[in-house]
Amino acid sequence: MGSDVMMELVEEEKLVAAAKLIMRELESNKKLSNEATEILVDLGLKLSSMVKIAEVKDDEGGGNEELSRMKDRIDSIHDKVMTWEVGQSMIWDSGTDDAKEYLKSVDEVRRLIERLESLNPSKNSQEFDVLMKANDVLQTSMAKFEEEFKHILVHNRQNFEPERLSFRSTEEDGLDDSSRYSFGEDSSFDESTHRDSMSRGAEVYIMDLVNPQVIPDLQSIANLMFDSNYGKECCQAFISVRKDALDDCLYILEVEKTSIEDIVKMEWATLNSKIRRWIKAIRIFVRIYLASEKFLCEQIFVERESVITFCFSESSKVSILQLLNFAEAISVGPHQPEKLLRILDMYEILTDLMSDIESFYPDENGLYLRTEFNDVLTRVGDCVTSTFLEFKNAVGSNVSNAAFPGGGVHHLTRYVMNYIRTLVEYSNSLNTLLKDHGETDDQDSTSSPDISPAIEDDSTNENSSSSPMGLHFRSLMSLLESNLEEKSKLYKEDALGHLFLMNNINYMAEKVKGSGLRNVLGDNWIRKRNWKFQQHAMVYERSTWSSILSLLRDEGLYHSGSISKTLLKERLQAFYTSFEEIYKSQTGWSIPNPQLCEDVRISMSLKVIQAYRTFVGRHANNISEKYIKYSADDLENYLLDLFGGTPKSLNSSSFHRK
Repeated sequence: MGSDVMMELVEEEKLVAAAKLIMRELESNKKLSNEATEILVDLGLKLSSMVKIAEVKDDEGGGNEELSRMKDRIDSIHDKVMTWEVGQSMIWDSGTDDAKEYLKSVDEVRRLIERLESLNPSKNSQEFDVLMKANDVLQTSMAKFEEEFKHILVHNRQNFEPERLSFRSTEEDGLDDSSRYSFGEDSSFDESTHRDSMSRGAEVYIMDLVNPQVIPDLQSIANLMFDSNYGKECCQAFISVRKDALDDCLYILEVEKTSIEDIVKMEWATLNSKIRRWIKAIRIFVRIYLASEKFLCEQIFVERESVITFCFSESSKVSILQLLNFAEAISVGPHQPEKLLRILDMYEILTDLMSDIESFYPDENGLYLRTEFNDVLTRVGDCVTSTFLEFKNAVGSNVSNAAFPGGGVHHLTRYVMNYIRTLVEYSNSLNTLLKDHGETDDQDSTSSPDISPAIEDDSTNENSSSSPMGLHFRSLMSLLESNLEEKSKLYKEDALGHLFLMNNINYMAEKVKGSGLRNVLGDNWIRKRNWKFQQHAMVYERSTWSSILSLLRDEGLYHSGSISKTLLKERLQAFYTSFEEIYKSQTGWSIPNPQLCEDVRISMSLKVIQAYRTFVGRHANNISEKYIKYSADDLENYLLDLFGGTPKSLNSSSFHRK
């Protein structure tokens, strides 16, 4: 070691020793003189100046050294990035180590950029050139990350189709073809038709739309892209891939892209099948696919709530609108009665899913979809209301040009009663939708000219429903009865007109009594219809048998105090002729209800057969056996043939002689 260096060390030691001495003196809290104070102040200023000069020198030398290190590191990472960029394979396909190294390197570039930007370099400085180089490396890396992000999402996608809700079978498509008919002359409504099972209130089911093993990789890429201010590009990559994935989900559920115009023109049989499939599809799509999609967003974009809701809304928007487009098309189509049950199914599933939609899209990002969903729900509800009201009008205005054959239960009666019996299952929805379409209690003034109501109005029934649906149903029943009254006038035989009303009103009462309609229309409504059809049965009997029974009375048979055998024979022959005419016509008449048919036959037997047996027995001594065409048992058996719906004749071979 040289003498000069030794001298410097000795001087430095003396300086340090002096400084320590000064510190000890200051710590002793001795009172300093003015002179000492001034010397110490000058010393402090000189020391401060010396420190600043040393720092500047260190910064100049050290700053250049740090900048050089950053430049070298950026150049090194640039070479690696370009090597990965040139390669054809995906980094994450090469293995975990490569992926981790790539992430670490790019994150280092990001941090170097932050350090360089903190220096606020001027455009002509070396720092600025290094910063530009670092930004180029980062931009190239982010483009690669975006490509890798899409690749991982696409190649690790997992589809799921619940086996219990497979849509590949066409078995369901023909379940209720009868509902395609209107209630015209050839209409029908399948009594076995029930509403679709809606699984109302079912909870969501979360599944893995992407292989869970790659979620950490997706998280790492997303985090780095957002930290590097490339969050927008990350979102766009996610949305583009998942939008296509959800579109494929609709394909799995067999939801086709169909224009509103095509749907409106579609035949009902085809449209009915599509609606049934749509109902199941939207439930599965919302409660399985959408729920799982939201979960996927939450997994990848952890704790970035606005990013989660934005990506989820944008990725699912097209698919949701496609489903809603179908419902809107149905709502603007013709309001045909046969569509009402299916449209109600659509309304109820939309209502049921509204809470899910509000939960999935809670903020401004989902406002558009929430609004669209609610608007379509409203339009479908309006369609339900309009279709039901048109159905009521159609019932009241249904016209027949000819009497219904046999006086049985009219197809209009069957259609309407089975129709509204099914509608009862939608009571909550109908009460909601019909509440703004007021209907007053029907006073039920419809009755045949020969019948006057003998019991209180339906509106006084404590057990009947005063709900909007109940009021509309009672109004509908009044329209149906009025229509049936008009149809009964088409019969030439007055007795057949009453038989027709008896059959139809009995059918109405039985349908109400054996279903949920009983709670809607009430027990008093049923009692009144029972009374009505019994009155029609009485009028039928009176119209049919009063004249023939008068032939079995003794009035007019006596002459000068003794019975006239000639008149007796003529009276008996007239009875047989009338009975044969009744038999010939009324075997072709119909009473479809077996119990009602039996009751009517028994009532006739009690009146007709008893009267005949009494008449023949009373005049047995005055009537030759050859004039007794039928025995009482024969006539009783013949009465059993009545109301079978197939006309028959009593020929000579069936005559009975004792």
